[in-house]
Amino acid sequence: MQDDLAMRALADHREITDLIYRYCRSVDRLDIPLGHSIWHDGGTADYGELYEGPGPGVIDLICRQHEHTLHHSHQVTNILIALDGEQAGSEAYCTATLRLRDGQAIRQISVWSRYLDQWSRRDGRWGLDHRQAVIDFDEIREVTPMAEHQVGRRDRQDPSYRCLP
Repeated sequence: MQDDLAMRALADHREITDLIYRYCRSVDRLDIPLGHSIWHDGGTADYGELYEGPGPGVIDLICRQHEHTLHHSHQVTNILIALDGEQAGSEAYCTATLRLRDGQAIRQISVWSRYLDQWSRRDGRWGLDHRQAVIDFDEIREVTPMAEHQVGRRDRQDPSYRCLP
């Protein structure tokens, strides 16, 4: 019995962690359906001055904004999850890095934030009920790229979709 509970907790932690990672993949690959899939119906998002409203709407907004950048990459670390039956809370640290062209200059925006999430399991599936994104600090600076990299794409033509359909 105890082993079953421990295995269920491990599986729940893994499922929630995968959903957090899928969020990052969705905004980096501009994969709106993938981003929408992490939310439960009625889920909400609070990104401060950027956005407050239905969860899938923040995916739409971020992907529209990212269309105007040259590159973007999100990494998530320090994921802590507290399970409570069919409910869970989590905190995940995120570093988002974006590049854009400003005339002849290339500028890099870096944002260090945390996702404070409330989850629930409905019909056997974990999903996001509410996310509060807290920006801890950010910066923008001019950078000199070392090279023009052409392999990565910000759509379903990215090579990653061959191994992760």
